[in-house]
Amino acid sequence: MTVLLHDKTMASELSLAVKQVTATVELLDDGATVPFLARYRKEVTGGLDEVVITSIRDRVAQLRELDKRRTAILASLEEQGKLTDVLQGQIDAASTMTKLEDLYLPYRPKRRTKAMIAKERGLEPLAQAIWEQKGQWDVIGEAQKFLKPESGVESEEEALAGARDIMAEWMNEDQQARATMRTLYLEQGLFKTTGVRGKDVQGSKYRDYLEWEEPVGTAPSHRVLAMRRGEQEGFLSFRVVVPETAALALLSRLFVKGSGSASTQVTLATQDCFTRLLSLSMETETRLQTKTKADQTAIEVFAQNVQQLLMAPPLGQKAMLAIDPGFRTGCKVVCLDRQGQLRHTDVIYPNQGPGGASKAGDTVTELCQRFQIEAIAIGNGTAGRETETFVRALKLSPAIAIVMVNESGASIYSASPLAREEFPEQDITVRGAVSIGRRLMDPLAELVKIDPKAIGVGQYQHDVDQGILKQRLQDVVISCVNRVGVDVNMASPQLLTAVSGVGPQLATNIVAFRQEHGPFKSRIALKQVPRLGAKAFEQAAGFLRITGGEQPLDASAVHPERYAVVKTMAKDLACSVKDLMKDPDCQRTIDLDRYITEDVGKPTLTDILTELAKPGRDPRQQFEAVKFDEGVQSIEQVALGMVLTGVVTNVTAFGAFVDIGVHQDGLVHISQLANRYVSDPNTVVQVNQQVKVAVLEVDIPRKRISLSMKAVLPETT
Repeated sequence: MTVLLHDKTMASELSLAVKQVTATVELLDDGATVPFLARYRKEVTGGLDEVVITSIRDRVAQLRELDKRRTAILASLEEQGKLTDVLQGQIDAASTMTKLEDLYLPYRPKRRTKAMIAKERGLEPLAQAIWEQKGQWDVIGEAQKFLKPESGVESEEEALAGARDIMAEWMNEDQQARATMRTLYLEQGLFKTTGVRGKDVQGSKYRDYLEWEEPVGTAPSHRVLAMRRGEQEGFLSFRVVVPETAALALLSRLFVKGSGSASTQVTLATQDCFTRLLSLSMETETRLQTKTKADQTAIEVFAQNVQQLLMAPPLGQKAMLAIDPGFRTGCKVVCLDRQGQLRHTDVIYPNQGPGGASKAGDTVTELCQRFQIEAIAIGNGTAGRETETFVRALKLSPAIAIVMVNESGASIYSASPLAREEFPEQDITVRGAVSIGRRLMDPLAELVKIDPKAIGVGQYQHDVDQGILKQRLQDVVISCVNRVGVDVNMASPQLLTAVSGVGPQLATNIVAFRQEHGPFKSRIALKQVPRLGAKAFEQAAGFLRITGGEQPLDASAVHPERYAVVKTMAKDLACSVKDLMKDPDCQRTIDLDRYITEDVGKPTLTDILTELAKPGRDPRQQFEAVKFDEGVQSIEQVALGMVLTGVVTNVTAFGAFVDIGVHQDGLVHISQLANRYVSDPNTVVQVNQQVKVAVLEVDIPRKRISLSMKAVLPETT
């Protein structure tokens, strides 16, 4: 019953049919991955895409977590002997964790409170009498009845104070009071930050928040996270406050029923409740809720950036000369073959005077000839632009592409156990140069070796919920890898790990089997890999490619379970499968309706026909090299009004960072992205996109460059 209820809940929230949700959840529970369901089970899910399937997966996990907490609370209440039919009904109906915890709050075991002490002193009947606020009666006289010196109640005021402690706790635990107070904090609350005494906030990056306040309801995610980071680093004091008069008026409307002496005591209790209990509780909840919301926004922005970076256009398999630039220590040079294997290493010193440049030029020219180099990759770090200028000045073949490569994360890879395992005899500079070269060949294949948090396209990735971030980034990597597909005979274990249904252990087994027995000649041969069973094969086979193998469909995204359909199509057209894949005219004559069965519907058949037209098509765009403006290689050379070529390196909620080739990215604020209102920068720019920008401001001491795309766009944009 609960399962069906959850399916109905999700169907309503996502505007889906209940049967779609139920079928998707059953497949997920059976071990199916999101990419597999989106690509190969469209008939079952009703054509749901990865985004919706992921939403179902995450939401059902939340609802099941809610059920676990509900069960624990019911068990606790049963043990306490406090579980009534009414309370159980309320708990069963609770649809959120907040509602559930509010119901449980009065019964939750807690440390000894002032209200508990007052009850131990026998003051609960006095509190109950005052709480009812019936007519005009003598509160002081009533309090005298509860004087018990042996219990610590020696005066009427002590008795009334104890009664107020009890009433304040009742108010704090009242569901309606907590719900309306939450709304007040979210609608009228303010974030307030002040500098911490003894800290040089003025000289820090938090100086804009020295005396800052902003409405809770409109504060953007990046500022919420910035304020919290300032607090964590000890520069800021960070509070969430509401107008006290509004809060007290809210409590008075709920609990004060008259104007007599009893109502006066209830009014005093509302003040104590807010100051001592409810304000602290609501501030904590509001901080948590806004943090969660800010995390979600920051994680999504970061995930989009990572996706765009992973899906960057590959140059392809080229004989590569890669350079990790440097001044004093020289430039590390490596030569790679078309498969990315290291062939040669060297060091050149082009930035150490004419003699060094001349010798370096001879070395590069000779290496290009010896290894038949087709492209040169130059890291964009220290000395990158200077090295690029040096290489472009050499009289190399015009056919050799010279490309600046974003090297963010290359140093992380070069020092990793993986890099040491791959190149045990080489130092970290060689490994870094190899990573730069391979990244130009195929960004996806190389970047999967690096923790996405180290790629350099986030703002607050270390401040957000790390568990949620890890899951989201894992989803992005898996989605990208499976969209592109993987050549099983060339892929690294790290790339194979991200394939649907594979994982680390199977990836290791696949590579080991490949090394022992040679390249796989068919997808079916994958079944010989130890521990690669029927379920794993079903999940993975469609995403693994085998080129030049025994079965032409193995190089496509057509799943082996549907090969029979394609063979039937070819037979009906009196041709082979290979001929069918090469002949667009034959493909156009196929009547898909003839091949619809109980298991194979129009969506799958349409995908098959699309794949036959372009088998194994790479969904990534065509590669286009960025060429930065000559003569602008450092921030000192950047001047107001310049229009420069750049490439987007990072997209945030407040704008985009652009590399203009001066070792310091400039910021295009969201207001400067286009000649129209922009709420989401990702609708205008993406990571790796080439752009033209105008320089608005240069702050050399703070190393800040303000840029505009609006200034170089036509007014119609």
